[in-house]
Amino acid sequence: METIKHLKKLADSGDIDAQFRLGYRMAFNKKPARWKEAFDYWTKSAKQGHDQAQFYLGTCFDFGLGRRKNLKKAFHWYSLAAENGHTDAQYNVANCYRDGLGVIKNGKKAVAWYKKLAKDGDIEAQLNLGYSYFYGEGIRRDWKMAIYWYKKAAQKGESKAQYNLGLCFWNGHGVTKSLRWSIFWMTKAKAGGHEKAGLKLKELTNRKKKLIPRLQ
Repeated sequence: METIKHLKKLADSGDIDAQFRLGYRMAFNKKPARWKEAFDYWTKSAKQGHDQAQFYLGTCFDFGLGRRKNLKKAFHWYSLAAENGHTDAQYNVANCYRDGLGVIKNGKKAVAWYKKLAKDGDIEAQLNLGYSYFYGEGIRRDWKMAIYWYKKAAQKGESKAQYNLGLCFWNGHGVTKSLRWSIFWMTKAKAGGHEKAGLKLKELTNRKKKLIPRLQ
């Protein structure tokens, strides 16, 4: 591992990757964390186009680390990192547009970012794209497309998507009503730790018992 002294020499000479790495050391390898120093080095690196530094600078403004919290500046740096291909930044930009954090709320732009990430296999984006289609937020409501993206996330173990699928099969939203498939997905969601799945699964199981005549 490079010494702090060596990294500082490189960083002070203008090496943007060294500036990022030195900032990372200050933030995560020091106890207590030296956020102000991390912020300063990430700023130098971010201004020269380093996508990871731009993302971490965004988090500093987002959570008030090394500087006062400023959601507009957080969004600014997340956006630059997102345009440079940083996937975590892209997800944060989508959430900012969805919730109006540091930027005017824009559901269509949120969906555009979720779509890009979802198509690349991002589980959280697939879940949120499912939400968007289900509730018609930023895009026309389409329960079948909601099911499509919920399944993508659910098959990778996302318990919220599994729970939502269970509800969809129970209510017949975008699929044919099926108690069996509702129980199937609720069971998966419960195993994955979803808080509400256990209670719902109990309710569904009791309904199933009432449908099956007892053997005499």
